[in-house]
Amino acid sequence: MDKVFVVKRVAEQLWRSEDAVDGAIGAASLLMGEIVEARRELKVAHSVTDVATGKVAVAIAAMADARRAMIEAHEALTEAKLRIGVRTKMDGYHKAVVPADTSETAGELAVRQGRAS
Repeated sequence: MDKVFVVKRVAEQLWRSEDAVDGAIGAASLLMGEIVEARRELKVAHSVTDVATGKVAVAIAAMADARRAMIEAHEALTEAKLRIGVRTKMDGYHKAVVPADTSETAGELAVRQGRAS
């Protein structure tokens, strides 16, 4: 098989893996928000959810470390691609990216979603 096709297959899996890590970080961040919101809605002390929020924070930090490792793997694979003589730019995989709306604050988002306290 042609080296370019093999490298492209690896690149596409790398991009899917990077997206999966980003998705996991996003999902865990939403979980953290839900835990905080649930505590407020239920009017319970911070101590009730403290262990859970701490564990989720640890998980998010671990996922951030995993993301850094994936970036390093990406850089290493780019170097390996060049070392085996493949100069083709790998840009075949593109997930639709919606830019974040930074004009809305978290509080405004909560109000819009009907979750304001």
